[in-house]
Amino acid sequence: MTRAPEPQDVIPARRDAPPPRLAELAVRFARPRVGDVVAATRAAVDQVLATIPLTDGAEVGVTVGSRGITDIATISRAAIDALRARGARPFVIPAMGSHGGATADGQRRLLEHYGVTDETMGAPIRDEMATRSLGRTPEGVEAFIAETAWSADGVLLLNRVKPHTDFKGVIESGLAKICAIGLGKYDGARECHGRIFDIGLGAAMRSAAVRVLASGKILGGVAILENAYHETARIVPVATAELFDVEERLLAEARSLMGRLPLDEIDVLILDRMGKNISGAGLDTNVIGRSVYGYTQGVPWHPGLPLIRRIVVRDLTEESEGNAVGMGMVDFVPRRFAAKVDNEVTALNAVTARSPENARWPIVAPTDRECLRLALETSPQREGGAALVMHARDTLALDRVFASEACLPLLRGRDDVQVVGPAGPLRFDDDGGLVSPFV
Repeated sequence: MTRAPEPQDVIPARRDAPPPRLAELAVRFARPRVGDVVAATRAAVDQVLATIPLTDGAEVGVTVGSRGITDIATISRAAIDALRARGARPFVIPAMGSHGGATADGQRRLLEHYGVTDETMGAPIRDEMATRSLGRTPEGVEAFIAETAWSADGVLLLNRVKPHTDFKGVIESGLAKICAIGLGKYDGARECHGRIFDIGLGAAMRSAAVRVLASGKILGGVAILENAYHETARIVPVATAELFDVEERLLAEARSLMGRLPLDEIDVLILDRMGKNISGAGLDTNVIGRSVYGYTQGVPWHPGLPLIRRIVVRDLTEESEGNAVGMGMVDFVPRRFAAKVDNEVTALNAVTARSPENARWPIVAPTDRECLRLALETSPQREGGAALVMHARDTLALDRVFASEACLPLLRGRDDVQVVGPAGPLRFDDDGGLVSPFV
């Protein structure tokens, strides 16, 4: 791990800008839930395989990616058990492109963070990074498939469907992505992301997925939808022949279930943490309104996304193992955050995704208190110094947030937002660290 930069010089304090007082908000979102995740998964696998004969002892890989899917260990084990009940010999394929430093050990460690191990799955994890080229598609994209998948009798795609953090399209993050990029390992990730400047990432991903599906190795898929509370909302069987059509419908449903901040315009957003288990981009771009390919201040990168002028991130998750990709979208971090960053791993992920902007360093200040002061100092100076400030744990947990007093009049009359208690001052410890309410 390389040494983090020292805190940079800071500007003088404004004497007339005291820290804002924040009130707790309860934000309500749609909440469909699966009652029995194991039963729903096994039923989905059975439906996918209903018309696919498996020979006794057939080797079948199950894809598991690097995203922080809430029930991923439970769902993966249920899929493995369903395959074994049909006479197959299942195994796990880490399907995460360049994540984990693009190494077998790194990707295995990521799965361990999610409770996916040989022991918990009752099946081996085959983490080899070797791939096989399936040739170039009519669009000129070279498609890759992991050798572990190629040598298997079949592969069951397993992934969550959700809006992507890097691009917008009719299909974004889901089964097609894990087919093209996840199963393609580092080679597939590099090839697909390398096409953002001509046909675009979405088109490249779909093109490669079509070729992988044509190989005959993909048995079908199990799609996961989550609600804004990070609960499993639906588990959907997906036949190979219908993959793109079904995923397009599921993406629209997933977008309607996403959490979002209760205001579309915020001066300062404080987040306790970011990381690869929070989002592939470290922070969900659909929540913060910024792009991994650089952003123009005051202009959200896609219609309908919020405008957040300053972002402070206090920490990097342990599950990220030093991968701070996404910090290029952040304005201020404390020394605590900087000390956890592995520059090589972060750069590898950002360069593979063709977004070096996403690995650029924010301003590093000594403490949380100083980060907040700088964020307020460089945000709009509203009448009376009343800044629109919000504090959330991360871009996943948005049902409980804190908002400054200036935000509260803008939330009146909202059925989906409740002010839980009176506003109170931010609390800092003796070292200038923010005492977080999200513990």
